[in-house]
Amino acid sequence: MKRLTIAAIAAFALGMAAAAAGVWHHQREGQALAFPAAPVWEEAEWPLPPDQWGRGKYFRCRKDVCGEEIRVYIRAKLGFCKCDVGVNDDEELDRIGDLQVFSDHPVALGPGRPIKVAWMTGRSRRFALGPTTLTAPTVLSVGFNDHCDAVTATAVSDRRRAAAAESAVLEFLNGDVVMHWVKMTLGL
Repeated sequence: MKRLTIAAIAAFALGMAAAAAGVWHHQREGQALAFPAAPVWEEAEWPLPPDQWGRGKYFRCRKDVCGEEIRVYIRAKLGFCKCDVGVNDDEELDRIGDLQVFSDHPVALGPGRPIKVAWMTGRSRRFALGPTTLTAPTVLSVGFNDHCDAVTATAVSDRRRAAAAESAVLEFLNGDVVMHWVKMTLGL
């Protein structure tokens, strides 16, 4: 009985060590696709020509920090949202978003999904800026609202890292810098 217990403990320990080695190996291989624990977002001058919505906020995470350059363009669109339901479907997101600034013919890479930014709800959806190949940049269109006022964010990144970029962008949108700007801009 004692030998059986020792053998079971040894087998368990060996299995745990193998599992830990597998996780470490998987994480090490995935490092090229992971973002740093705290991406550093730098604010820069709004690079787009003015339109009816004016200038917004422009941030970027440099390639040497995030493994690729991610550019995020954020604007408020006061009184431009469906007050009763907000940004609750892809049609509304496409209507209020800024995709037309980046491409005449963006290609949706699937349906959008619901998101939450602070107290606001909205939607995000990925698009390709060019033909749907692995080399075309990805645009993440994000829209969320406070009553009738919408905030849009458009993030341009490398398609191979789109999921990780989306997570980093949503975390950034929920951060203090963006939330302070949203509250000031929306008059909250």
